[in-house]
Formats: sequence, structure tokens, C-alpha cells
Amino acid sequence: MKIGRVACALLLLATCDFVVAQTLSGRVVGITDGDTFTLLTSDNEQIRIRVAEIDAPERAQPYGNRSRQALSSLIFNKAVSVDVQVVDRYGRPVGRPVVGGKDISAEMIRIGAAWVYRTYSDDQALYDLERSAKADGVGIWSLDEYERVPPWEWRKKGRAAAPGNTEFEAFKCGEKSYCREMISCDEARFHLRTCRLASIDGDGDGVPCEALCR
Repeated sequence: MKIGRVACALLLLATCDFVVAQTLSGRVVGITDGDTFTLLTSDNEQIRIRVAEIDAPERAQPYGNRSRQALSSLIFNKAVSVDVQVVDRYGRPVGRPVVGGKDISAEMIRIGAAWVYRTYSDDQALYDLERSAKADGVGIWSLDEYERVPPWEWRKKGRAAAPGNTEFEAFKCGEKSYCREMISCDEARFHLRTCRLASIDGDGDGVPCEALCR
């Protein structure tokens, strides 16, 4: 059997076998960010779901909170069904949720609340929706170009800036003041513990910038 590029990429991410013809359904009871939510099934089981084929801004990124709010407005406390494609490395089922016949992956792209996830989607309809959103300047496409960083590039920068990577300078006190400026959890911890930047630990639990360090 021939397996397509996207299917192969998804399988490489998964920690278990390809999930065939499994549909999850229930009510959405939690929103983690613009591409992850928690489903409560009829068996009273809570399952964290990764929305397939899109990549939303990280919560510490520009538009991250608005992307989360967009997903919430579409699915929170609503009946959702998800045809599962795979289970990812974190044990999350990955699929395109549907609410009342509406494809939520497509809707998040249409309103500019997420990018098409290049590595894991070859759905040309999604790319068409993204091009339209960009042309109309909606959502993430309304941001200045320097703020409009695809999440996969943002995460890559965060990993590259981790301690031990000599390609980047060591963190320095006084250069950053807000969580939105941090590119990794290690950098946030440095500013809290070494620079005593208490403002990035709003609830005082010792964990800075929880969108990065959760």
C-alpha cells in the first residue's frame, strides 16, 4: 500500500500505530491553546486532542492568546466529533474536529487564527483558505511581518537558545522584561532566578511564563 508524504510524516511523529477509523465525540471542556483542547466523552473520560493540519501561535507569541480565544469561541462547551488520524508523541489523538458540520481546522485557517502546518498537511483547500486570509489581512496576517513568526520557527528558536548551545549568546539581565519577549523556558527561568524579574511569575508559584514552562 502506498503511503502519502503527510501520512508518513504523521506516522513518524506517532508513538503508536496508525489509528484506523476511530472517532471520538463529546463536549469540549477545556482549551489549552489555538490547536489543543480537552474533550469530555460520554464515558466521563477527559482526552486532550491536538487539532490536525494546523499550527497555532504559541501562547507566548503575538496573537497566541487571541488564537486560543478563537478556538474557544468555535468549540468550547459544544458537542464535537473527531476522526482520529494518529496519536502523537505526547499521547494525544490528532484529528480534525467537527462542530455542527463545520470543519474547525479549516475555520481556524479561514479566520487567520492559525497557519497550515506545512509538514503535516497537503490539503490544498486549507492552503487556499490561508492565501485568502493573508490577502484579506485577517488574524495573524494583520500583524507586522516581524511579529508574524510561524510557530514551528518560534519553537526552533526556543530550542536553539537553550543553555549549552554556543551559537547563541548567554542570557543577560536587563534586556527583556516580559514573557512575550522570552523564546524559551530556560531564558524565562534565568530572568526570574538570576535577574529577580518577579513580574514574569504572576501567581508567585516559582514557575515563570507558564505558557512557556507549563
